[in-house]
Amino acid sequence: MHFFSIIIPVYNRPHEINELLESLTHQTYSHFEVIIVEDGSTSRCDHLVSKYDSRLKIKYFFKPNTGQGFSRNFGFDKSAGEYLIVFDSDCLIPKHYLTTVNNFLVKEPLDAFGGPDKSLDSFTPIQRAISYSMTSFFTTGGIRGGDKRLGAFHPRSFNMGISKSVYKETGGYIITRKGEDIEFSIRIIEKGFKTGLIREAYVYHKRRTTLGQFYKQLKFFGRARINVSRFYPKEIKLVHLFPVLFMFGLIATIIFAIWGIKILFFIGIGAYFLYGFIIFIDSWVMSKNFKVAIISIITAFIQLIAYGHGFLVEGLKKLSRD
Repeated sequence: MHFFSIIIPVYNRPHEINELLESLTHQTYSHFEVIIVEDGSTSRCDHLVSKYDSRLKIKYFFKPNTGQGFSRNFGFDKSAGEYLIVFDSDCLIPKHYLTTVNNFLVKEPLDAFGGPDKSLDSFTPIQRAISYSMTSFFTTGGIRGGDKRLGAFHPRSFNMGISKSVYKETGGYIITRKGEDIEFSIRIIEKGFKTGLIREAYVYHKRRTTLGQFYKQLKFFGRARINVSRFYPKEIKLVHLFPVLFMFGLIATIIFAIWGIKILFFIGIGAYFLYGFIIFIDSWVMSKNFKVAIISIITAFIQLIAYGHGFLVEGLKKLSRD
């Protein structure tokens, strides 16, 4: 039986912490502690955390703002578990999660692991569409734990666990924002630790609640990929250029329409219509909800354009510095 330390950094999101902690009270596995690291919030959650003192083994810490990566390191230092699990504050944890992880690790020990993220039917249509876009093979290649993944699985910090020995050997996160979890996963693998995906250890991820917030988040993700390339230049692969090409292709299609180049315009608009139709059908099959499927077309386009935007802007900045 393993003892787990769950580390949750939070910044100005007390309502999310309340929902997350409530979900943890229903775990079928009880051998764990929870560590809340308040990262310099102006809207603190300590009054909510105290409500769970009798229901969870919980610790609360307030510290100056340093970003999520270093806040997780802070939590690691305060932990007693042999495995350290990190969740984002906007996640809800199914009651079987820790039982699933423990049983898996007993049979197949891992140094680091991750799990997928899903949505609940109770989430808003926009949240469900965003969840689809962030997990679909047709938008991400399934890199977040889908059945059809491109390349090796790298644990991501919305749902990630490491052994205490991994933390001692690596020192945890060395950057605190813009791709900190990608860099950390690469370094864990390069040091020879055994990693793996625990497919049934999924979380329900509520994500951003508006399309504007989603655009900003994905633009940040595009910038983060360039930031990680400062440490690992070979981590920029052809697949990461697809959103940029998608964005330029859409711009070119609009230009062809303005210039009256009909054949190129119809080729372009046909290709994007086909892609949108594939997204619609796949999302409809997955969600069984017509409205979610329609919105998924919008979120898929936002995801690729925003990521491409951030990737291009940060890439040009890097080139100018170099």
